[in-house]
Amino acid sequence: MKNNLKIATIGGGSSYTPELIEGFLKRYDTLPVRELWLVDVPEGEQKMQIVAGLARRMVKREGMPMEIHTTLNRREALEGADFVTTQLRVGQLQARIKDERIPISHGILGQETNGAGGLFNGLRTIPVIMDICKDMQELCPKAWLINFTNPVGMVMEGIHKYTDFNKIIGLCNVPIGMHRAIADLLGRSMDEVKVTFGGLNHMVFATKVVVDGNDVTREVLRLWGEQSVKNIKGIRWNPYFIDELGVLPCSYHRYYYMTKEYLKEEEEKFKKHEVRAEFVKGIENQLFELYKDPKLDHKPKLLEERGGAYYSDAACSLINSLYNDKGDIQVVNTVNHGAIKNFEEDEIVEVSCKITKDGPIPVDVGTLPKAVNGLVQQIKSFETVGSAAAVTGSRKKALLALMINPLVMSQKTAEIVLDELLAAHKEYLPKFFKEEI
Repeated sequence: MKNNLKIATIGGGSSYTPELIEGFLKRYDTLPVRELWLVDVPEGEQKMQIVAGLARRMVKREGMPMEIHTTLNRREALEGADFVTTQLRVGQLQARIKDERIPISHGILGQETNGAGGLFNGLRTIPVIMDICKDMQELCPKAWLINFTNPVGMVMEGIHKYTDFNKIIGLCNVPIGMHRAIADLLGRSMDEVKVTFGGLNHMVFATKVVVDGNDVTREVLRLWGEQSVKNIKGIRWNPYFIDELGVLPCSYHRYYYMTKEYLKEEEEKFKKHEVRAEFVKGIENQLFELYKDPKLDHKPKLLEERGGAYYSDAACSLINSLYNDKGDIQVVNTVNHGAIKNFEEDEIVEVSCKITKDGPIPVDVGTLPKAVNGLVQQIKSFETVGSAAAVTGSRKKALLALMINPLVMSQKTAEIVLDELLAAHKEYLPKFFKEEI
């Protein structure tokens, strides 16, 4: 087994990177990362250098033989890499602000993975991830790509359907947060609580909870209330609704089951220039000021406010299990292979999997309840059509994706928002403007 691993992180200037460093350092005995290459685009170079400085101080504090490299040349970083992680944002936070504010200005929710904002994030991102996969096939064909670039489900669907690259696994922090919340409700450690997950990215359900060999799902259903990720206000679920649903919804389900409440909240934030992307930009400004401090040699607590807690730690855990063929259970985005009966064999799902050196093996989840099937099918069709639009540059497909999504609600609004978002992101969507090139 190779004991001097090279890992390339694309989007290395992300504020999440210190958590990634922390995760690798604490696993160094079993995951010997000797070279970590941070890659970014020219617009992100300054942030990447700041992050690299903090990373080197963290490594020095722990006394580990890990080298931190930075580059704007992606191919240099990919050459001979053992694992690749992607945490990029095409157009940076300014693009996300547009994804959120333009839809809200027309009375529909704007969000980076849901609705119109999620679609346009996918349209910008999928072609870039496809290019990375192409480079990997040439420069590091044995490497696994761990993708936690949003929208994970749509990105994974695009790579799976429109490339022959199959060494990609999608990752999200939502299931880890749910697992932690369930364990807290039961007064147990996470290791003592076994949770089975099935669904789609940002539309995943906890389908079964087992403690000491006993199924305690019904008990947890009765306790499930305000639990939520940092970036979504935890409006309490109606206990009768959760009990009848029969599975535990994630935070993002609130956008679909409580659309009016969240739209009203977002419209208020819109007026104050406090939509989530604008809030995140403020947090990031503070974080990078902290990262510049030459005395700082650890991940600051403020990073937890960024909204992606446990993302990077999840990536390190997944890489560790792939490298060491651990066979433990983790929740990832991968090909269904019959694990969830609601979806086709070849569709991408988010599901509990056994993690081996050959990749994830989905756990048999069975069939999701009839009560949720309509919604998950609608979102799966949104992901499928959205990924097709990203690959083809088809305005017709982009409009179809918007019309499918339950957060859009209006043909006229879909047409207007499509035109405005295309114009706003023209620089990053050349396929949609090929007649002008």
